[in-house]
Amino acid sequence: MSTEQRGDRSERRPRSEPGVLPNIAPKPSAENAPFWDGTAAGKLVLPRCRSCAYVIWYPRELCTQCGSVDIEWFEASGDGVIYSCTVTHKGQGAYRDAGPFVLAYVELAEGPRVMTNIVGCDPESVRIGQAVTVVFHDTGQGTAVPRFQPA
Repeated sequence: MSTEQRGDRSERRPRSEPGVLPNIAPKPSAENAPFWDGTAAGKLVLPRCRSCAYVIWYPRELCTQCGSVDIEWFEASGDGVIYSCTVTHKGQGAYRDAGPFVLAYVELAEGPRVMTNIVGCDPESVRIGQAVTVVFHDTGQGTAVPRFQPA
């Protein structure tokens, strides 16, 4: 098909291209706002219990290990390894046309395991135990989605 036959379609980007993940804006709460504020600044900020040093995931103001409310927020390294992963070929909702993409649990250097996507590589090349580092994808609404790419 020639450029004339395609019209201007070749200049427009489809709403969702295969392999391009949507950047859905979260609805931060007072409890997890420091985490989402950190993403907007390109930082992985996590809560840590001052009583037992446990790094808490999902971000909240209560230690799930010891029950303390003495929590501090710190900038994590953003480094981790893939704990578990799968290549998804057909997603749902906003992810319906994004496949193939990698859904994974990444074990952060600080301890917690987070569910995320692995980006910046061929989905079929992703392996358990692979070193990864955080990247942030802007939502356009004052936050960013943390995802991981091979280190």
